[in-house]
Amino acid sequence: MTEQPQAEQPPKRIEIQHPSPAVDGGRFAAKRCAGDTVTVSAEIFRDGHELLRAVVAYRAPGEGSWREAEMVPIDAHLDGVRWAGRFELDRIGRWQYTIEAWTDLFGSWREEIQRKLAAGQRELASELSEGIVLLRAAASEHADRPAMNNADRALIEHALTTVEQRDLPQSAKHDIALGPELAAAMQRCQERHGSVTLPAPLALEVDRVRARFGAWYELFPRSWGGLKGVEKQLPRLAELGFDVIYLPPIHPIGHANRKGRDNALTARAQDPGSPWAIGDQSGGHDAVHAELGTIDDLRSLTKTAKEHQIDVALDFAIQCSADHPWLEEHPEWFHHRPDGTLKYAENPPKRYQDIYNVNWESPDWRGLWEALLEVVLGWVDCGVKAFRVDNPHTKPFAFWEYLIGEVHAGDREVIFLAEAFTKRAVMRHLAKLGFSQSYTYFTWKNSRHELIEYVSELAHSGEHEYFRPNFFANTPDILHSYLQHGGRPAFEARLVLAATLSPSWGIYSGFEHCENVPVQEGSEEYLHSEKYETKQRTLDGPLTKLIGRLNHARRDNPALQELSNVVFLETANEALIAYAKQSQGNTVITVVNIDPHQAQEGLAVVPASLGLPPSFTAHDLLGGERFQWRIGPNYVRLAPGERQAHVNRVEL
Repeated sequence: MTEQPQAEQPPKRIEIQHPSPAVDGGRFAAKRCAGDTVTVSAEIFRDGHELLRAVVAYRAPGEGSWREAEMVPIDAHLDGVRWAGRFELDRIGRWQYTIEAWTDLFGSWREEIQRKLAAGQRELASELSEGIVLLRAAASEHADRPAMNNADRALIEHALTTVEQRDLPQSAKHDIALGPELAAAMQRCQERHGSVTLPAPLALEVDRVRARFGAWYELFPRSWGGLKGVEKQLPRLAELGFDVIYLPPIHPIGHANRKGRDNALTARAQDPGSPWAIGDQSGGHDAVHAELGTIDDLRSLTKTAKEHQIDVALDFAIQCSADHPWLEEHPEWFHHRPDGTLKYAENPPKRYQDIYNVNWESPDWRGLWEALLEVVLGWVDCGVKAFRVDNPHTKPFAFWEYLIGEVHAGDREVIFLAEAFTKRAVMRHLAKLGFSQSYTYFTWKNSRHELIEYVSELAHSGEHEYFRPNFFANTPDILHSYLQHGGRPAFEARLVLAATLSPSWGIYSGFEHCENVPVQEGSEEYLHSEKYETKQRTLDGPLTKLIGRLNHARRDNPALQELSNVVFLETANEALIAYAKQSQGNTVITVVNIDPHQAQEGLAVVPASLGLPPSFTAHDLLGGERFQWRIGPNYVRLAPGERQAHVNRVEL
C-alpha cells in the first residue's frame, strides 16, 4: 500500500531490506548456540547522497531494554548496500534483534565540506552556518536521546563556540568542524534523523552447544545388563569421546502379537520383543521395563552421565502395543474400524503387527497431547536432556510446536532429534518448528558427487540457519549396501566422513565391530537384528581406537565443530573426496578414499583462498605423521587396510 503524504511528517526515505539471519522472512527463528557471535546483516539505503548510520539492537531472554552494536557497510567497495553488525550470545533461550537506520546529518554535512575544500572552495560561510545548527541541536537536551557524557558535551560545546567566533579565520573553523574527535562525538549524540526500523523484531533460538555439536552412541540397554550395566560403561564411553548415549525405548514391551527373531510373526518364549512395541499391564510410556531396572536406576544413570559430561537420550515413540494401558483407559485415542477392531501400524512394505498408532483427530486430542507432554516432562525430571523422536513427520506439526515449546518453557536445555527420513520440505519444517537437529540422507550418499552435492546443500543453501544435521553412519534399521559389501575399509571411510563433515554424528553399537550381514540380499535390515533379540555387547571392537581419535580430534579442533565452513577441494580422482574446514585460526583438511576395495591416488588441491602460507605442515590426527603440504596440488595415496583417510590439521 502506497504511503500517502501527511501534513505533519513526510514519509520515511530509508529502506531496510532482506535482513539476515531470518527464516521465511522472520516467520521462524534462526538457530544459534550459546557462545556464538551472530552477524546480522541487511540491505540499507536511501534516495540521494546522504550518509547513513545503522545499529543492530538486540536483547537476551528476559531483558527489557535493548543493547546496540554498530553496523557498517560490508561491500562498499562494490558500491553495494549490505551492512553488518555483530553481537555475542551469552545464554540460551529466545533472543530478539532489530535493525535501526537513520540519516547521518552531521556526517553528510562534514563530507560535503571536505569535498568542497578538496575542490578548492574556501568561502564556505553559508555551509558553516548549517553546521552550527547541527552542533546546537546536538548540544541541546532531548528526552528521546541518551544523556551525553561530559567529554562529548565539552567537545561539542567547544566546537560550537569556536566556529561561531566572527574574527576566527575560516580555515581554523574548518579544522575544528572536520576533526575526527568531533565527528565521533556527533555520531554518538546527534538526533537519529528519519530513523526507521524493521516492522517487527526477529528471533534467534539459542541452544546449548550440544544441540549443534556432539557424538552420539546408540545402544540397547538389555544387551548391556540393563540400566545399571549401561552406567558401568559410561567411563569407557567418555574415554572414547561420546557426548550422548541414546537408548531405544526402555518401557515395558507388549506380549500380544510380539515379534520374534528376525521379525518373525510368532515369538518364542525367550524372545524379548521389540522395544518399540510399548506397554503392557505393568505400564506404558511412563514406566521402565522391569528387566532393565527402575526409574531410580535411570536417575542414577543420568546423574553419573552428567558427571562424565554425557547426556542420556531417550527414544520418544508415540505408538502402543495391544497391551498398553491407554487402550483400555482411553480407547478414544485410537483408530477403530467400522467393526470395532483396531488397525495395526503399516508403512508398506513394512508391517508392524505389534503396535497401534494413536488417532490424532480424536475428539479428545487435547487430552492426548497433554498426556504425551506429561510423559516427556516426567523423563526430563529424571535427568533426561535429549530425546530422539521416532517418525515425527507422521504426527501433526502443531503438536510438535506445542510440545517442544512447553518443554523448553521449563527446561531450555532439552534437545530434540528428529528421526524423519521423508520429504526435504517436511524435514526442514520440523526443524523450523523447534527440533534441535535431524537425521539426514547421509547414509545413502556414498559417491563423491552425492556427498558434495548434499553437504553443500546443508551447509550453503540457507538451511544451516535452522536445520542441524546429525550424520548417523548406521541405525538398527539401516545397514547400507556400501557397508555390507565394503568390509572394514567401508566402515572406516564412513566413520571419518560422518565425524568430520557434520558437527553431530553417531553410530549404533555393532558398528565398531563392523557388523555387516543383512537379513537377505537387497535388504537394509540386519540378520538377527537386535530389535528382536538380546545380544552380548562389548566396547572392544576393532574400530574403537579410530572412533576415539576422531572424537578427540573433533573436540580439539573448532573447525570440525561447524558445518557451513566446509570447502570441497579438487582431487583429480572421483574415488577421493577432500575438504577443508576453518575456524578461529584452525584449519583441518580431510581426504577420504571412498573406494573400500582398492588403493587410490590423486591430488588434494589446496586453494589460495584458504589464506594459508605457500608451504605448511599437515599433521595427520589419525596416524600422527606430519607431511609438508603447500598451496596447490598435494599428492595423496590411500589404500584399504593401510590408510583409508587423512585428517590433517594445518600447523604453521
